[in-house]
Amino acid sequence: MVLPTSVILALAFGYFIALYDVIDVGIAFSGTSLAYTGLTPSEAATVVSMGLFGYIPGAILLGYFADKYGRKPMLIFTALLTAIGSLGNAFSYNLPTFALFRFITGMGIGGDLILVPTYIVEMVPAARRGQYFNLVYIAGWAGLGLGPFLASVIDLLNPAIGWRVIFLIGASLAFIVLIIRSHADETVRMLALKGKLKEAEDIVARMEQRAKEKTGLSELPPYNPLNYRVEEKNPFSVFLNRTYAVRIIAVMLAIFFFYFGEYPYLTEYLLWAGSAVYKSQINTYTFLFGLAGVATFFGAIALRFVVERVRRAVLTTIAYAVGMLMGVALTIALTIAGNPYAAFVGMLLTNFIGVGWSNQLNYLNGTENVPTYARATSFAISDGAAHLGAAISTAVILSAIDATKNPLLVWTVFQVPMVIMGIILIFVLPNTIGQSLERVNEAQAGI
Repeated sequence: MVLPTSVILALAFGYFIALYDVIDVGIAFSGTSLAYTGLTPSEAATVVSMGLFGYIPGAILLGYFADKYGRKPMLIFTALLTAIGSLGNAFSYNLPTFALFRFITGMGIGGDLILVPTYIVEMVPAARRGQYFNLVYIAGWAGLGLGPFLASVIDLLNPAIGWRVIFLIGASLAFIVLIIRSHADETVRMLALKGKLKEAEDIVARMEQRAKEKTGLSELPPYNPLNYRVEEKNPFSVFLNRTYAVRIIAVMLAIFFFYFGEYPYLTEYLLWAGSAVYKSQINTYTFLFGLAGVATFFGAIALRFVVERVRRAVLTTIAYAVGMLMGVALTIALTIAGNPYAAFVGMLLTNFIGVGWSNQLNYLNGTENVPTYARATSFAISDGAAHLGAAISTAVILSAIDATKNPLLVWTVFQVPMVIMGIILIFVLPNTIGQSLERVNEAQAGI
């Protein structure tokens, strides 16, 4: 089966916006332009946290509605929320307006981060699920990688209005995504679950025809059916199944501690660096931090070559340990040493493996290991609750550094728990490479 290009673009641009927004808010509130926003450093940190708090209701509510009413309508609504929030932030003028529109943006992005991977895993063949997933993520990492570079240039060229332009770019892209998604199909698995078999069969027939045209085959390989029971249930009843409950909780804790370590680095490293380095160097750090974001894009491309060869949980642990723990520790140590170009090496490592790999693997872990009737809701709960880790850590890390007077220790300790959870995932999650979602879920663990 082959997804239409328009669908891939709609999903990819959604992730571009979501991940562009994650790090670009840090550049918009960097030491270069913060004074022009009218916010103090502590108020800027509050605004960042409000966006992260918005992820939680956005993910859980929109994920639940997606399981009840369909993936497509909620994907359209997430794009609308993101557009409204970003546009509002571009014209914000005080703490209340920044916080309100940041919360709205967070709701949209929180929903999108749940629904895009849910849509992908339900619409692509098992043999290439990781690669299709990766294709959309490459576009997302372009937002997280190329976006910050563009944003840092805009910010440095005109700090007085550059931060507004950064938010306007996100709003413009979100409105484009909204239009494209209105033409996408509902997922085949959701249509089948709702009893709309004729619509599901028509979509599958079109996808199979595109596959034949692309491959030149007159007939596609035969499908080996599985025997399993499907039932439309309350999505929250998934927690009554012990196997699913353990998987969901383990994934939630892994993502919680990943966000706990990742988000402060993405959004508050420059705020901390502004007080830790010479004022004459802050522009250099801002530029290098934005430039290092490009490594995230190339990291996503590199993951494409191993994502279908090595178990997801093993790759997740490698990304946590090498990319986040080692990369962030190296960046902070060399920043303290006052060498921005040496710190740039740590930034590259963090972005290439830590950021470029971990997010995609987290979302594969969260969507591949639960049944269709609860896929969006269960992952929304996992990812939504996990964002509390980001909200908490971004709110306290600068205070913790001030209290301990040991920034290297604080930044490093924030990365350690995710590595422990990565190791636990290896023992909890099944190997999903090349396996249909029904085989590792309904047929193996029931409903």
